[in-house]
Amino acid sequence: MSRSHSSRAPLVVGIGGTTRPESSTERALAFSLRGAKEAGARVQLFGGAFLHSLPHYAPESGTLTDEQHELIEAVRAADALIIATPGYHGGISGLVKNALDTLEALRQDERPYLDGRAVGSIVTAYGWQAAGTVLTSLRSIVHALRGWPTPFGATINTLETRFESADTCSDPKVVEQLRTVGKQASSFALAFGAQNGDAYHAVERDVAIAEH
Repeated sequence: MSRSHSSRAPLVVGIGGTTRPESSTERALAFSLRGAKEAGARVQLFGGAFLHSLPHYAPESGTLTDEQHELIEAVRAADALIIATPGYHGGISGLVKNALDTLEALRQDERPYLDGRAVGSIVTAYGWQAAGTVLTSLRSIVHALRGWPTPFGATINTLETRFESADTCSDPKVVEQLRTVGKQASSFALAFGAQNGDAYHAVERDVAIAEH
């Protein structure tokens, strides 16, 4: 559905976490969503416990659970997303990947998959090498889903940075990086059409003209 001109705040949906309650990944995502709110967005968080409740993606089943419907409808309504994943063995976690696979239900939408949406990326890992590799992998998945990765992606080495609680982090620089991811997602949502409905499609038309 195309976006009409309106003064409503854009919706930024956060997806991420682990099976462990109050994980560093989920806390990092929450900091980033605060940045999105500071930039004027509404936010909705799908954390680890929710992602753990999703069944394995099985397109042949023909039915969706209430939780799958909730995630799909939230992303369908979203103007931007922020995805946070731990780095497991050089890739994103199965928990987060399963949530993204569930978005296959959006393939026939007017805005299929993540089309026209900015997507912020956050990776937590026990070491720097895994963090960089997984960030590249996550951005590749976002591209495959037709999303627009924001310029800045946050990588967090949990060997060095601790989230002592939902509101505290041992490194103020990491907090600022996470806020930047959220602010970019919110700002891009405005540019892509949350408030100016045809802006994104105008860019597409300009690109098509330039290519021909």
